[in-house]
Amino acid sequence: MAPRLTTSSYAVLCMLAIRPWAGYELTQQATRSLRFAWPKSERLLYSEPKKLVQHGMATSQQESVGERSRTVYTITNEGRTALDEWMATTPQPPVLEAEALLRLLFADHGTIDDAMAALDALSSDATETYEQVLDINAGYVDGQHPFPERVHVSVLFATFQLELSDLIIKWAEFARAEIAAWPTTEGLGMTDRTSEILEAITQRQSVLVPSEAR
Repeated sequence: MAPRLTTSSYAVLCMLAIRPWAGYELTQQATRSLRFAWPKSERLLYSEPKKLVQHGMATSQQESVGERSRTVYTITNEGRTALDEWMATTPQPPVLEAEALLRLLFADHGTIDDAMAALDALSSDATETYEQVLDINAGYVDGQHPFPERVHVSVLFATFQLELSDLIIKWAEFARAEIAAWPTTEGLGMTDRTSEILEAITQRQSVLVPSEAR
């Protein structure tokens, strides 16, 4: 029976398909790319290659670097076959996990200041992600991509992160303006403004676009 691999296993297999990596190098590269699509702990990134070795999907070899030694992982033919098969499967649906949104969903249990603070944090985090992705990709213009043969994939991937971050920033600004008009977070129910937003939603219009611009 074929071994049961997780999405994290396949993520590491993808990285090994590019080139062999030591455990520490995997975490460094994950900071540049993997974390923007599949953020996982460093502990997991260190354990997954060992699991792949146990399943015959990768090999491990000890190398000496000065006075230290490191374990370098390399994908096997079995690993490439498994990766090819996984690429042909239907991906899992996306899952958004954001504590700021959770707090907004239950904003009527807190204050307006609480809701504003959550939105500020959400916007700040999105801005930071935007700048990080932009900085990484700006280096590609000067030929600083570690894998120049993959730059077409990396830049396309980056556009999603940039557009998503920009959307979050714009939505947070919209939500702040809406909450600023609330007298309280509790018991407002179906206000005229809520009805107006619902109308825009049912007409499949973006609430981020001013009504006069629609």
